[in-house]
Parts: sequence; structure tokens; C-alpha cells
Amino acid sequence: MLAIVAFLPILATLILMTAFNWPAKRCLLVSWLMACVLGFFLWDIELKAIAASSLYGLLKSLDVLIIVFGAVLVMNTLKASGATAAINRGFMNINPDKRVQAIIIGFAFCSFIESAAGFGTPAALAGPLMVSLGFPPMAAAIIALICDSVAVSFGAVGTPVNMSISLLGAEVCTEEFVSAFSVWTAIPHAIVGTFLPLGVLLLTTKIFGKEHSFKPALEAAPFAIFAGLSFSVPMLLIAMFIGHEFASLLGALISVGATVVAAKVGFLCPKKTWDFGDPAEWNPDWLAVTKVSPPKQSNMSLLKAWIPYLIIAVVLVLTRIPQLGIKGILNDDPLAPFVISINNILGYETLDYSLKWAYLPGTFFIITALITIFLHGMKKEQVKTAWKETFSQVSGAALAIIFGLALVQIMSYDPDGAGEKINMMTTMANALSKVGKAAFVVISPFIGVLGSFVSGSNTVSNTLFTNLQFDTAAALGIPTVFAVAMQTVGGAIGNITCINNAVAASATLGISDREGKLIKINVIPMLIYTIVVVIVFAIAVALGVQPV
Repeated sequence: MLAIVAFLPILATLILMTAFNWPAKRCLLVSWLMACVLGFFLWDIELKAIAASSLYGLLKSLDVLIIVFGAVLVMNTLKASGATAAINRGFMNINPDKRVQAIIIGFAFCSFIESAAGFGTPAALAGPLMVSLGFPPMAAAIIALICDSVAVSFGAVGTPVNMSISLLGAEVCTEEFVSAFSVWTAIPHAIVGTFLPLGVLLLTTKIFGKEHSFKPALEAAPFAIFAGLSFSVPMLLIAMFIGHEFASLLGALISVGATVVAAKVGFLCPKKTWDFGDPAEWNPDWLAVTKVSPPKQSNMSLLKAWIPYLIIAVVLVLTRIPQLGIKGILNDDPLAPFVISINNILGYETLDYSLKWAYLPGTFFIITALITIFLHGMKKEQVKTAWKETFSQVSGAALAIIFGLALVQIMSYDPDGAGEKINMMTTMANALSKVGKAAFVVISPFIGVLGSFVSGSNTVSNTLFTNLQFDTAAALGIPTVFAVAMQTVGGAIGNITCINNAVAASATLGISDREGKLIKINVIPMLIYTIVVVIVFAIAVALGVQPV
């Protein structure tokens, strides 16, 4: 019963957003207030602790807001400088078909950015690129969020997997365990990833195509499956023989190269070009609600136009690979110049906030936008327009992100930091895990989905539930590697529908207040993805596979 009560704030958000089409900022305010009341009366959270956790959530929202602001600023700066028009011409020269462009940008490019940076960056970069090419903003958001899933578990150079390994400790995570964990995380992602581009096209042409049919997607099936294989096969092989840190990164790089070359020469591409039809006939729900200026037309060279994105990609890779040493410098708390710390918020020792501003992708975005002013010779009025529109687009998402992260902190409140206090999140997860062996295999990935749906992060989901999944599997006699892999894969899938990502993507693309519609559509691919994962592990358990 208590688990059902713990789920009420999340349920309220879902109902208000999807059934009543409330904007996320209103839904999350209501859900945060519910969590505060329930936490105080049923989970014995002191008022001071509620205030401290909420303040911590507000501070944590700065990380997300900086990423969103930076991504939107880059988009608006390139649009005002004329770079967007040049990039559009470049993609039209590669292949004018919107199905092909959706796969290259939404799947391959998005997976590369997730592999290098993660943390909400992919949709913020890939979405605006698609809009600039003539995609409806709602379609761009849906494509980017669905595609930002297969690379997530190994994203940010293996951060989610590394989090689980650190939580389980050296005694558990032997070389054999880590290797098996990596492989069994990659297997379901590789299976789904092979067909994900086709699935995205099926959804896109059915909802947004002028024909409202699956037929245009099926016409592009050969190219879509080729694109899926170009990522899935390298990712799986690298996870098996090299290591989890580079599985998504190298897989995505191979996929970007393969899809661009194939599209350029027309390999497996549909013969007839397809697009979304006349924008004047689009459903108003597909369009931006925030007024933005059209891209400036220019004769800028393609290389010059792409330089800002190339700078971002290179910097993200260099600062995410541990072996290069830069990540440790920028991510190291004692180095005050690179970290702003606020410790013991309202006297609580476990609530220490650190703004690692020099490590945040958003910081690189903002710096790149500033460099672009001089690189592209922008005029004062163009710069002013870019910054004004950015503040206008991001301001609507700020409250939603703040209340969303405050909600997460209340629901996962842990006064001693030892994970021993039963909070709202662990109450739900414990209830879900106290089932039989077969049922646990069904439920386990959904626990991972739940964690990232609420928190907006595969890494945070793993932080919350890795040990719970491991202990439950051990008690039920299920290989613990399977449980940890199911948690990690589920945490990646949750990104498709998670509230924070929906809010951030909507703000980036100017469709704020339509997050409910976005989540409602993305629930279907999220469920299909999770069901495939369940089937994979159910077969492995039924066959008695011993991964270690």
C-alpha cells in the first residue's frame, strides 16, 4: 500500500501532463507539493530536510539549465549567422530525403553526442538541426528522444556502467563480472538498435507524414536497417573485446561515417524523395509555440558553417576520455577554479552541491557560441537577436526543471548517505522486486526505467537501484550480472519518456507546454524496447545461461 502512495506524485504528473495537457511546470509543482506532504507525514522527513532537499534540487537544476541554454544559444547563433542555411544546403546535397536525414542526424549523430557527452546533450543538438532542415519541431523532439537510447548505457564514455561498478565494489566487480556486465548490457541494445531507425521512421511517417501511412517508412527500410547495423554490430564487438567506455563512442563514429557515405552515393536509399509536405498544412500541435526568427540566408561555406559543431564534438571527446587526463582536472573537486561548491546545505552533511562549470557540456556550448560571433563575423543586431530568443525559449523550461529535480530529491531523500533509510523511491522499488523469479525478470528493467523517468539520468537510476537489483537477484537465484544489466538497459530506455528530457527538448525546440503530448507518443516505443529486453533476459534465464 505504501508503495502505491509513494507512486502518487509521479502518477499525478503523468495524468496531468498526458490526460489534461497541463504544462510540465504546473504538473511538477503539484507533484513536488504532494511529495513534500507525503514525505513529511509518511516518511518522517523533517521540514528542514524538505527545504534542504528542495534547495539542493534547485541548485542541481543549474546543470541542466546551462546545457539547455548553451544548446539553444548555439542553435540561434548559427541561425542568425547564416550557418544554419549553409548546413541545410549541405544535407540537401548529401540526400534531400527527410527519412535519410532523420536517420543520419536523429540516430547516428545523436548517438555520437550521447557517447561523448550524455546528460541531455543529444536532443538539444540533434533536434534543432532537424528543425533547421524542415522537420516539424514535435517530430524532431520525438525522433531525438527515441534515438537517444541505444547509446545511453555506454554514454558519456561509459559513465552509467562505471557508476554501477563503483557501487558494487571491487569484490563483486571482478574482471570477469565487468566483462559479462558489458556484454549483456550491449546485447539487448544491439538487438533493438538494429531496428530502432526503422521503428522511428514508422512512427514518423504515420504521425507526421502527409499520407499518415507506414508505407514511406517501409520504402526506406533497407537504409534504416543498414544504419542500425552500422552502430549495433561495432558497439557489441567493442563491448565484447575492447571495453564498455568506448562501445558507444566508436560504434557511433562508425555509424556516422557509414550513413553519410551511403546517403551520399545513394546506397540502399529510397528512390523517391520524401518530406513532410507543405508546412502550411501541418497540425498546429507540431509547431513551435515560441516565436523565433527564420534562418538568415547566406553563401557561407559548409566547412565554416560546421566549425562550431566540430569544436563542440572535439572538446566533448577530449574532456570525456579519462586516459587523456583532462576529465580528471575539470572534474576534480579540490580544484576551486573549476568547481563551485556549496557544502552541508542547511546543515545536512549529505547535501553537498558542486557546479562543475568547466566540465558541463553547456559551458562549451556557450563558449562556442561566443567564438562563432567572431568566426562568422556576426553583426551586433544578429547577436542580440540570438541571445534574446534564447532567453525567451529557455525561461519557460526553468521552473519545470527546478521543480522536477526538487521532486527527485524529496523522493530519494537519504539522511545519512548510506542508502539505509527507506525513502519513496526505494519503497516503490522494493515492492516491485518482492516477486517470484520469473516476475522479477519482467519487472527488473522497468525499475531502471522508473529511475531515469523520474531523475532524467541513467547514471542516477543506477545510483538509486543497482544494489537493490543485485541483492534481489542474488536472493532469487538469478545471475546477478543479468539484474545489473537489466537495470542499466532499463535506465537507458527511460530516457525516451523521462520528464526532464521532454522538458529540455521541448524548450530547445520552442514547443514548451506540450511535454505531455511528447511523452504520450514516446510511451509506445519505450514499452516495445523494454519488452524486447525482458524477452532477451527471460530466454537467457530459462536456458540457464551463466554469464560469469
